[in-house]
Amino acid sequence: MPSNAPTFAELLDGARSSAVHLEMRDVYGVDSEAADFAHWRATGERDVDPGSPYWAPWVDLVQRTVARGVAVRRARIVSEPVTAYIRYEHAGTVVNLGAGEQVRWLPRRQASNIALPGNDFWLIDDRLVRWNHFSGDGASGGGEISEEPAVAKLCADAFDAVWNRAIPHNEYKIE
Repeated sequence: MPSNAPTFAELLDGARSSAVHLEMRDVYGVDSEAADFAHWRATGERDVDPGSPYWAPWVDLVQRTVARGVAVRRARIVSEPVTAYIRYEHAGTVVNLGAGEQVRWLPRRQASNIALPGNDFWLIDDRLVRWNHFSGDGASGGGEISEEPAVAKLCADAFDAVWNRAIPHNEYKIE
């Protein structure tokens, strides 16, 4: 990971008003999720215990961020029918919501006329972008930071357009 990319904890702990995340891939192959995803694929059981070793660090981070008055929102653009990985994410999103995140889903066909950045990102306080890079098979390729105003505006506009069209998690049904 490039040296200029702070951890997610550092990013969210530094947020003052908003932290938004746009996810645009249908498959992720992140090492930290591999065992949980494999278990879900084999059994259909998803860890949704916010106190579990898998979830507790994220839940704690989001809860303390939201407690300071920071809005944490996540939007996911997904192809339909959805992949197994998206089913897995959907099954665990109850924990994100319980921690204080707001989550929405946008079918990819409804995003065709939205100008989108080339990579997933976090946008902190409409000014700092953390790009999330991934390999073709979804493995993490590290992060990169940009504080260029034009880049932050691109991301803010893209996120807002997606968010305004997207379906709240509790209303998005996977067939």
